[in-house]
Amino acid sequence: MTANIMMVSADRGVVAGEKGPFHYMLETFSRHWDRVDVIGTRPERIATTHVFDNVRLHHPTTGKLVQAGFIARTGLALAAERPYTVITSHDYNPFYNGLGSWRIAKATGIPYVAEIHHVPGHPRATTIRERVDRVATRAYVRWANKRAAGFRVVNAGELVPLLTGWGVPDERVHVLPSLYLDTQAFRPASTSAAPGFACDVLAVGRLVPSKGFDQLLRAFAGLVNVHGLTGLKLRLVGRGPEQERLLALAAKAGIADNVEHIPWAEDSDALAELYRTARVFVCASASEGGPRVVAEAMACGTPAVSTRVGIVPEIIEHGVNGLLYDGTQGELSLRLLRLLTDEKQELRLRSNLPADFAAMDRDAVIANLADGLKAIGATARSGLPAGMRRGA
Repeated sequence: MTANIMMVSADRGVVAGEKGPFHYMLETFSRHWDRVDVIGTRPERIATTHVFDNVRLHHPTTGKLVQAGFIARTGLALAAERPYTVITSHDYNPFYNGLGSWRIAKATGIPYVAEIHHVPGHPRATTIRERVDRVATRAYVRWANKRAAGFRVVNAGELVPLLTGWGVPDERVHVLPSLYLDTQAFRPASTSAAPGFACDVLAVGRLVPSKGFDQLLRAFAGLVNVHGLTGLKLRLVGRGPEQERLLALAAKAGIADNVEHIPWAEDSDALAELYRTARVFVCASASEGGPRVVAEAMACGTPAVSTRVGIVPEIIEHGVNGLLYDGTQGELSLRLLRLLTDEKQELRLRSNLPADFAAMDRDAVIANLADGLKAIGATARSGLPAGMRRGA
């Protein structure tokens, strides 16, 4: 039986030739489908429109104001060429992905699944924009509850109670994680010799307010300037709109020479080497769907200090294989100060790593995701909401 999927995505990296998480996810995910069509947003450049034999990439050259229309037109043209099992829509404010996906679903009867990877401002907002996004997400969820075939979330601890609290029936919320680990890349160093550390503290992610990089910089500056740990080195790996502000903050705090910014890791092997050569990894995020980076660092044998976001409470046992903190700069400073000055604690945490990530086996996680989406599509087709006709 033919199984095709249409994915309405926020990703702009694969089409640009970058090997980020979505690229590696598609590599395995595509094996479960005859055809995968990804409809994305305008990229900085288009290097390829065809990957992994059966994956096609469709990106506009226009801006966000007409994105919903582009999605609808592209999806309808694709649906005229072949049948699709399901449409997935990665939804976030201003929700043009969901609006475009619904227009395709309404015209063709192909079920669409609203994917809520995380909700900005939940559990903690860092900007007014995140507060607005949280309100907008709640409004969208209520709207989509009457139109989507269901909601796919990536963790049970935060997102299931949030969506059900917003009125979504429990049976319409499907926990289908996509966070997997490539254990061939993300693993401790193969040598038994003591690791050579290129930095003391490492943070990886998109440079946006919700990731808490400014809090980390201030906490790190306190270690250098107040506690006299002048030889410490911090690496920030990532790109984003906060880049200039963060580097200016480091300069203003007098720690520019202690901070190294790396815009991009070429592939998983390069990223794994960054994890392995750091003494400690920090996730200061206020909201997350994963976060993948914490699991990757721990799989490489590097202790993590993290807020209690996403799946973190499920993989970090505080004081055993990592450290949790309450999201405040003061507690982050205390956690880092003790860890970086207490060799026994650092060695104890490292002795319990890598953690057991058998549940994050890539093949199993991606197979479960594909099977789950197929099941949602099949269930929806057996009884589509009023106003939607069944497609081929």
